[in-house]
Amino acid sequence: MAEEKQLMLSIQDVSMRFRKEEDHSGSLKETVISAFSGKLKFTEFYALTHVSFDVYKGDVLGIIGRNGAGKSTILKIISGIMKPTEGKVDRYGNIVPMLELGSGFDMDLSGQENVFLNGAILGYDKEFLHSKYDEILEFSELHDFINMPLRNYSSGMIMRLAFSIATVVKPEILIVDEILAVGDENFQRKSRARMMELMSGGTTVLFVSHDLNQIREMCNRVVWLDGGTVRLQGPCKEVCDAYRL
Repeated sequence: MAEEKQLMLSIQDVSMRFRKEEDHSGSLKETVISAFSGKLKFTEFYALTHVSFDVYKGDVLGIIGRNGAGKSTILKIISGIMKPTEGKVDRYGNIVPMLELGSGFDMDLSGQENVFLNGAILGYDKEFLHSKYDEILEFSELHDFINMPLRNYSSGMIMRLAFSIATVVKPEILIVDEILAVGDENFQRKSRARMMELMSGGTTVLFVSHDLNQIREMCNRVVWLDGGTVRLQGPCKEVCDAYRL
């Protein structure tokens, strides 16, 4: 008898509606007056419509689709950053989202201070971060810059620090949005190796990428989003082959 898979995420009939201001060619002053007078008109559109899929322990689930298909939106909803208009997400493990690397940083603080700030945002306590600090510093390769304010960092340096903090532990669920192009070529190899290590260690991963070869190499299952709906889901090869057609 086959062992029953452990459910980690259940996305159930999720829809996400946004309001968009109708085309307004007037001045800023006219726009403000219209807003206060209640005359500003909006149109509603759905970024996601009745999206459902389950994710099991150890899955590396790829999410593919054209620009505007709803990939980043569903990741933000699963991460808890956004609340869906309809439907729900059940989570059965701690989630580390790597969506907008460095979004929780304070640019006036040093790299060292941001390790503890960003680590706290991700749910790590101070004692744990102290125990992992040297490992974070070593992986980020920012030894000569760690005491400098982040405003003096390049975007690549900020992403390296953020990636190093986010992957310092093995989360139960890791959510990744196009972040394997972190830093220079050498650091990209390191970050890819760290991702593979997490995946082989039983971490459940949701992975968005426009690189279909990367999806084929790393994922066992794929969800194809098209216009905010699930076009196809299933084994990686089956969905990727259909997507290329």
